[in-house]
Amino acid sequence: MERRRMEAALLVLFLGHLVTALEVPLDLPQPPTITHQSPKDYIIDPRENIIIHCEAKGKPHPSFSWTRNGTHFDVDNDPNVSMKAHSGTLVVDISREKVENYEGVYQCTARNKHGTAVSNNIVVRQSIAFSALRALLEGSPLWSKEKIKPIVVQEGVSLVLPCRPPAGLPPPIIFWMDNNFQRLPQSRRVSQSLNGDLYFSNVRREDSRSDYICYARFPHTQTIQQKQPINVRVLNLDAINDTMADFYNDTDLFSEAPVDERRPTFLIPSGSSSSKMVLRGHVLEMECIAEGLPTPEISWTKVSGDLPARRTSFLHYNKTLRIVNVSESDAGDYRCTAKNQLGAVHHTIHVSVKAAPYWISGPPRNLVLAPRENGVLTCRASGTPKPSITWSMNGIPIENSPKDVSRKVEDDTIIFTEVQTGSSAVYQCNISNDYGYLLSNAFVNVLSEPPRVLTPANKVYQVIKNHQALIDCASFGSPIPKITWFKGSRSISLDGDPYITHDNGTLEIHVAQAQNSGKYTCVARNSLGIYENHVHLEVKEPTRILKQPEYKVVQRGRSVVFECKVKHDPSLIPTMTWLKDDGELPDDERLIVDSDSLTITEVTENDAGVYTCIMNTTLDHDSASAELTVVERPDPPTDLELTDQKKRSVQLTWTPGDEHNSLIQKFLIQYEDSLHHRGHWHNLTEVPGTRTTAHLKLSPYVHYTFRVLALNAMGFSRPSFPSRMYKTDPAAPDENPTGVEGFGTEHNNLVISWKPLSGFQANGPGLHYKVMWRQKALDSEWTTVTVANNSKFVVLGTPTFVPYELKVQAVNNHGDGPEPKIAEGYSGEDLPIAAPENVQAIIVNSTLAEVHWDPVPLHLIRGHLKGYKVYYWRKHSLHKHNPDHMEKDILTFSGNHTRGMLPGLHPFSLYSFNVRVYNGKGEGPPSPTQQFKMPEGVPGPPSSLLVSNPNLDSLTLEWGPPHDRNGHITGYTLKYQPVNNSNELGPVEEVALAANETSITLPTLKYSTRYKFYLNAKTVTGPGPAITQEVVPIMDEAVASRQVDIATQGWFIGLMCAIALLILILLIICFIQRNKGGKYPVKEKEDAHTDPEFQPMKDDDCTFVEYSDNEDHKPLKGSRTPSNGTVKRDDSDDSLVDYGEGGDGQFNEDGSFIGQYSGKSASRDTAEGHESSEAPSPINAMNSLNSFV
Repeated sequence: MERRRMEAALLVLFLGHLVTALEVPLDLPQPPTITHQSPKDYIIDPRENIIIHCEAKGKPHPSFSWTRNGTHFDVDNDPNVSMKAHSGTLVVDISREKVENYEGVYQCTARNKHGTAVSNNIVVRQSIAFSALRALLEGSPLWSKEKIKPIVVQEGVSLVLPCRPPAGLPPPIIFWMDNNFQRLPQSRRVSQSLNGDLYFSNVRREDSRSDYICYARFPHTQTIQQKQPINVRVLNLDAINDTMADFYNDTDLFSEAPVDERRPTFLIPSGSSSSKMVLRGHVLEMECIAEGLPTPEISWTKVSGDLPARRTSFLHYNKTLRIVNVSESDAGDYRCTAKNQLGAVHHTIHVSVKAAPYWISGPPRNLVLAPRENGVLTCRASGTPKPSITWSMNGIPIENSPKDVSRKVEDDTIIFTEVQTGSSAVYQCNISNDYGYLLSNAFVNVLSEPPRVLTPANKVYQVIKNHQALIDCASFGSPIPKITWFKGSRSISLDGDPYITHDNGTLEIHVAQAQNSGKYTCVARNSLGIYENHVHLEVKEPTRILKQPEYKVVQRGRSVVFECKVKHDPSLIPTMTWLKDDGELPDDERLIVDSDSLTITEVTENDAGVYTCIMNTTLDHDSASAELTVVERPDPPTDLELTDQKKRSVQLTWTPGDEHNSLIQKFLIQYEDSLHHRGHWHNLTEVPGTRTTAHLKLSPYVHYTFRVLALNAMGFSRPSFPSRMYKTDPAAPDENPTGVEGFGTEHNNLVISWKPLSGFQANGPGLHYKVMWRQKALDSEWTTVTVANNSKFVVLGTPTFVPYELKVQAVNNHGDGPEPKIAEGYSGEDLPIAAPENVQAIIVNSTLAEVHWDPVPLHLIRGHLKGYKVYYWRKHSLHKHNPDHMEKDILTFSGNHTRGMLPGLHPFSLYSFNVRVYNGKGEGPPSPTQQFKMPEGVPGPPSSLLVSNPNLDSLTLEWGPPHDRNGHITGYTLKYQPVNNSNELGPVEEVALAANETSITLPTLKYSTRYKFYLNAKTVTGPGPAITQEVVPIMDEAVASRQVDIATQGWFIGLMCAIALLILILLIICFIQRNKGGKYPVKEKEDAHTDPEFQPMKDDDCTFVEYSDNEDHKPLKGSRTPSNGTVKRDDSDDSLVDYGEGGDGQFNEDGSFIGQYSGKSASRDTAEGHESSEAPSPINAMNSLNSFV
């Protein structure tokens, strides 16, 4: 079994070698070969001469003859017919004859001494369109000129406008236009059928027009003919008036009932099924057009399989199914479905596919055989039904030809065995069935010829690296020569990877590399000789696009740039080309082409498409494409239809417009109420962009007109054309007024107000309101009045601020609205007649007090409680010399509060206050005025701090008491510390001062050293903020002058150096002693910087850190209470005795008792409280500063 398979494979290879076609050089003997002929179906133009082509080659050159309708056509005897020289082409002069005399079936014969070839049967006929054109030129119109009566139809019915164009060969192209040569718009509802008729699934009033014109364009003659215009009138029964009725003579049309919605039915094709035959390779077109209301949608399926996706398209809004290049697999049943909201209908089309004969492996090939060689002619074809095959030799049926023992015919094959010289001939294979035929010529040429190479010598082949290289060695010889290839020195033949030698002699290098460049030699040899030829191969670098253009989305009016950067072989000349949608760029100055880019300025919608840059060289090219999407607002929707019409709802359907490359996000539906608000459009609802229908809820007594807007990322489209008007019947109101309120403008009235209904909400004519009220507490009967054209009513004579129940009901001529909800309101307010009681103040701290009161009973408020107001004012400070302050402050506490805080009060002050209740009318009487005293607080900073009498080692500080004492001043605290040139602070010294002191002299300060002073006052509450000052002690001028004079002497300089050395030794000893006690200057500096009590004044707010006594209150090291006259009491201090209140003791300026001043007195301890019993000594403080330096 395996051996038989191998034998079969070898036979196929052998026969394949034998049937390889050879191009016989024209200098060698050969039978004729038809090279050009007219098509089988030859449609001619009677206005021009008839030219029937027949060209052939052969050696010797063939002679030609013709047959017409199966008999010999004597060209020489017909003066109107001539044959071109060295050709069989006929030229018929029809200027003196009618073209009909030369219609018929023509066949050309080309013959020489080696054989005879024949052409196809050429059917010559003139187009039907030419006959029609001739009739038109002679005054006979293609279409009848009779007047077509107007077509009057009722809105909603279906309609067919017939075209019935004259026949044509080929058939004419049909289209409908108006008088202005504008194509009539077509849609899912209106479309043209394949036969040219115009179908309306349902008509609308906008379909009314008088210029429906069918045009027929005949492509062969390039002529257009038109039918008489058709006048169509679409009438809506609701809109017909008496004038129109008289015009149409009261036809039966007006007595018909309005057209209802209906399920689809097919206009074409008829019935539930039909059949269609199509030929293989042709185009299959099937159509289904349905009528119905609303407009049906058409869909297609294949019952017995799937539709061929790549060959299928849907035309005319899915009404036409088109399949190109039909094959046998397309046979079967196809179903079209028409569907709307009311139902669906189906139609099945059975498609059968027939096939004219077609080649399976191509037509038979010419054979060139050497004497005693074998060969095969194969004529293999197929068709449906199966075609028949006949053979001829030199134009004569083979069964009538001379017998040849070397020839054997087996169905579609002729086998030649050991052919002999002189047996050359042309064989014809004819395959035919009911749908066509195939005719092919193939010669058998018996030759003895040594080899020759037909490829030009020294030909240079150029290929791109990594591409396939094919180097030709076209040869001829009989027997067929064997080809051998060599490279360079011809040491060894090229056989094996990477080289492949094909049967026709071509050398293939599958992936060419640079090392494959060079000189190649092909050698052709057969039994009669040998021939060699030299060629050259050059391998080039490929062309590559390095930077490709990118996808762009751009708004209309802007600019866009596509880049295209390329690399190529330097020996090749590149050419850059840009294409748009695979075609040439438009000739537009906005498109600017540079060496590596394309710029489009002021982009329009027509610029959208795919742009391709192509870099071409003589050998290769590279290309890259990018799409340009131009976005803009969508087109408005079209074809608005109203269906499913009910009293309170309707279904709106539309067709979306072009979204312009930006998806539609939503549709906005608007309405106009021409009854109540003509000319104004209102938003009704929105639906997603994927929907094209909306169920609209309607109100009674409205004349609706709808329109639809589409929204994409660029914005809203223009509104669609309005729909037809839809009127709803009147009805009783569906709702009552909202916002019902009751209030009084006077103490004895009640104003009832509401938000009136709009005309849209009225639901009918005669809108008015029933206004009802009663006192809530009494549960009395309702009082009712009727109010029209107003939105409020005033009830007079009501008691003051009494609750009422209110109702407002809408009423029109068709009934009452629903039962209204009860609202509550109050009659007018009056001023409160009572003040809050049990008013008292509680002190929280020195600046905050809390006021309490009892609420006023509601019936005494006589209105809506708004809140309470606290009036308060500072009478005066508790210092006698401070004047009274009568400015009143007001704090308002809304709602039903019974207490409130009074912030920001002045310490040590006397305040008065009262409380009042208030309503919407105003305030009630005040409560009795009461007073409260604020306790002491911390004082403000001293009013001033001045330096006087500065000397070499001392100075005097003077200050003024605080402006804001906020209590009795109990004393002052002075702190000071040195500051070196690096702004580092030294140890702090502190001095406690009495309340009546206003100056102090500090001795033993180090001269030329800057000091920082901090001074603050204190009360029993605590110390206040400090005032600061910086100063440097200086010498008087005399001393300074003497010092300058001495300093110029040499002995003084030496003395100073000795003193400096001595001081340095003393400082080292002091440093050692201090380290033994755990203290050292750096530590003191750190303490001084980290202690918040001694931080300097802030520059931005000029405030000082308040002195804190949270640290241990131990006296500074070496401090003591002053006992000399350095610190003196100011004689100008005030006391209570000075203001006439008398007393045995002495008081300072803030009223505190100071007693007899002494170094350590009990009165001092009492006044100081928890402060240190000893004040720091300025002398000791200065000693401490020496250690810092």
